[in-house]
Amino acid sequence: MLEWSGFRHCACIAVDAQSYGSKNDRRQSEIQHDLPRLLDRAARGASLDRARWQIQRKGDEQLAVRPLDGTEPRLADDYIRHLVAELREYNAQRVPEARMRLRAVLHQGLVELAENGFAGSAVVATARLLNAQQLYDAMAANPDANLVQLLSEDFFRSTVAGGHTTLSAADFTHVTVRVKEYEASAWLRVPALGTAARAAHDPGAAEAEMPVAPVPGEPAADRSGPAAAGVAGDGAGIGAPHTYRADRINVTNVAGSVDARGAVFGFGSVGG
Repeated sequence: MLEWSGFRHCACIAVDAQSYGSKNDRRQSEIQHDLPRLLDRAARGASLDRARWQIQRKGDEQLAVRPLDGTEPRLADDYIRHLVAELREYNAQRVPEARMRLRAVLHQGLVELAENGFAGSAVVATARLLNAQQLYDAMAANPDANLVQLLSEDFFRSTVAGGHTTLSAADFTHVTVRVKEYEASAWLRVPALGTAARAAHDPGAAEAEMPVAPVPGEPAADRSGPAAAGVAGDGAGIGAPHTYRADRINVTNVAGSVDARGAVFGFGSVGG
């Protein structure tokens, strides 16, 4: 476990299990035993060493602090992705009432190791962000999601906005968090939703990106939008994007999770 004296610039990683207080004694005990194990496994999957983190445990909640070392983008990206995968596997073996669902927050700032925990406004801000109403609302609005993620403005700008992750601003929703005396901007994401999260939060943007449907009988050259691209050809291949060819269908069966970022999927029907 890494130690330091005085205030140092640190990353703060906080998680909290949803609806812990409503569980019975045995379920609470199970969560307290399993949560550290899932966090450790997610960190190993992201090539992060939690053994070097200072960790404050609080039943269904953990606050981890570690000096900034350049691996912060992996916290926002790889660590959360592996944690989502661990939760998916864990919850697949349990009835809905026994699922573990987490709120996760990432922030950065000056932190000191104190006699009774951590000192510094960054730690207070992390605690406030973890209790943001937007996190609870996202949990309620997405009952199938096992995790919701919130990045502070500082953490978001130094990792995602800086182009250091596989994520982009479009994967998040900008929110203003108000908890007690704390008020600040933050960035909300529901990893399980992927790009669908953007449409849910910004219907206008989704509508603007919708390709223009072809008009029957209209020449392809006169069509606007992506539908007109690459139409020239003999109708047997890519040159005829609106031609349904049953003999060219490929079916792929996949078991387990798939990382399809950057992939393009096409859908068709026998009716055209």
